[in-house]
Amino acid sequence: MPIPLPPHMCKLTAAAALALMCASLAWSVQTAAEVVPGSLPLAWNTGGPKCMEMPEWQIHEYNPSLFILRQSGCTDFEKPFVYLLFGGERALLLDTGSRHGNIVPALQLTIHRWLSRNHRSAIPLVVVHTHAHSDHVAGDAELLALKDPGIPITLIAATVEATKKFYGMANWPDDPGSVDLGSRVIDVLAIPGHETVGVALYDRQTGILFTGDNVYPGRLYIRDFSAYENSNQRMIRFTEGKPVAHILGNHIEQTRTPFLDYPVGTLYQPNEHELALPRGVLFEIQAGLAAMQGKPQRVAYRDFTLWPAGPAFPSTEEDEAKFKRTQQEQLDRMWDQTQPRPSTTP
Repeated sequence: MPIPLPPHMCKLTAAAALALMCASLAWSVQTAAEVVPGSLPLAWNTGGPKCMEMPEWQIHEYNPSLFILRQSGCTDFEKPFVYLLFGGERALLLDTGSRHGNIVPALQLTIHRWLSRNHRSAIPLVVVHTHAHSDHVAGDAELLALKDPGIPITLIAATVEATKKFYGMANWPDDPGSVDLGSRVIDVLAIPGHETVGVALYDRQTGILFTGDNVYPGRLYIRDFSAYENSNQRMIRFTEGKPVAHILGNHIEQTRTPFLDYPVGTLYQPNEHELALPRGVLFEIQAGLAAMQGKPQRVAYRDFTLWPAGPAFPSTEEDEAKFKRTQQEQLDRMWDQTQPRPSTTP
């Protein structure tokens, strides 16, 4: 069967067009081959089944220069992920966790082990954020108070001005920025919509796109519909032609059962969805937003739910009551989730 030619090749001879297509394919393969691989766990710790046995943070080595830390649900139901990337000159910490996280011991342990393995005595650490919500900045004060000569810290405030300046973003939100960690460049895009200071980071070394709370397996809270849609389009355009190994967000709220999520306030999620999503989810989100035709509504998809929030979608008394029931049951059972649940549980 003949290969259909893209429109920009229509004026070329068939031989020239085919040669150009082959060259393009070779470039893509070469680029993908340069991506440093890593691995994700089959399952993450959540908040049990017995909180007495759970560490405050799970530490996972994706590869020798990227570590993923997840806060235990036993400390806070948000259970956020934070990401630690090492370059030749400095390291980058993406977010600092939620309430009661006590992130410093786990972070120090991880960095000092990395230093030991790499025969170094110190590395500067830059602390940045995907956005300014409390469940991702709660550890800021704790890190600022850390006095460790092996880990000199610079913290970039979660504000538009500080973010623009650090990444060299001339015009927010349209212009991208970047940071070089030393032979490791991280590209940065503004993605407001969930929150005003939202950013996505693309790691050229691993091909991972870190999307904060804008994209993850769970409820995608959209507070500014137009900004969120533009931000999603921005990520689609930016990643075109680039290898994307994974999209990694800040939470998992979805179960492994399609279209079903865990209620807000859940600590223990033994059947949760995997963390990673493919680039194709950006197109699925875009199609879902377009289908709303400017009238935001909550729609469940297989791996996520589009969840408009804000003044037009305030929390109801039923929402609040469900959260309180979920939290109370989970807290009552946090020391042993293995026992059968009460029959009255909704």
